[in-house]
Amino acid sequence: MPGEFADFGEFVRATLPGLLRYGHALTGNPHDAADLVQTVLEKIGSRWSYVQSKTGDPLAYIRRSMANAHVSRWRRTKRENLVAEIPDSQPVSHADPFEHEPLWQALRALPPRQRAVMVLRYYDGLSEAEIAAALGVTQGTVKSQASKAIASLRTKLTLTGLDGEGSEAE
Repeated sequence: MPGEFADFGEFVRATLPGLLRYGHALTGNPHDAADLVQTVLEKIGSRWSYVQSKTGDPLAYIRRSMANAHVSRWRRTKRENLVAEIPDSQPVSHADPFEHEPLWQALRALPPRQRAVMVLRYYDGLSEAEIAAALGVTQGTVKSQASKAIASLRTKLTLTGLDGEGSEAE
């Protein structure tokens, strides 16, 4: 894949839809996903020749960068911000169409690494080896994180009644 794309613009045009889907699955919000993709691509664009020649798989490198940036952003926003006065009104925010979908809620509740493994495996269709390379972990870690995530999702979806069992078509 390193020689597959002649320039960064061509690479972005070819991979942007998949990166946006991956970002949406990571963040749970299409707007945050677009911001995440833009931030990572800005950083990668200035180092494109290095990334393309040294990483072997620029797409995996970018996915890993997105996962790392998402975790870093998540850690930064968890800090407490003290303000002198409480704002009078809350800002208007548009609801995410998937906000009340049980599967998306369960996926959002997973820890970032488990969510990344599930997204790469079942949304992007990557193998365990590809996921391990993209996230910079071992295949054993990918397997254990996937197992824990599936168990967690199964439990949460069973509690909401969406486990698929017991529903009979008439």
